[in-house]
Amino acid sequence: RAVNARAAAASALACAALLGACGERSPASPATGNPERGRLALSQYGCQACHTIPGVTGPRVFVGPPLEGLGQRKFIAGSLPTTHDNLGRWIVNPQQVDPLTAMLALDVAPRDAADMAAYLLKH
Repeated sequence: RAVNARAAAASALACAALLGACGERSPASPATGNPERGRLALSQYGCQACHTIPGVTGPRVFVGPPLEGLGQRKFIAGSLPTTHDNLGRWIVNPQQVDPLTAMLALDVAPRDAADMAAYLLKH
C-alpha cells in the first residue's frame, strides 16, 4: 500500500508539472528575440527615418547614428554597456537612460524591442 501511494503521488506530481507547462507562451523575454521580426519591426516603427540600418530600406539620413555594427560597440548611447537587455531597454524608453537624448520614445512593445535588439546586434 505504501509503495502504491508513493507511486500515485509521483504520478500526480508529474501530471501537475506537465499541465503547468501547457499554458500560453509568454512574449519573448528580454534576453531573447527573433531577428527577422526585429528587421520588420525596425521598419514598422520608422527607425530608418533617423538611422541607416543594414537590411532596412530607407533614406540616407544622418539624424541619428548609423546602426551598422552596433554589436561591436562598447556602449549604447554612450553610457550603457552593449548587451541585448540594455539595447531593449534603450529602445523602449531612451529618456530613462538619457533624459537629454534626441531619440524619440515610440511606445515600442517589449517583445518588439527584444526582436529589434536581436536584429541590430547581429548586423
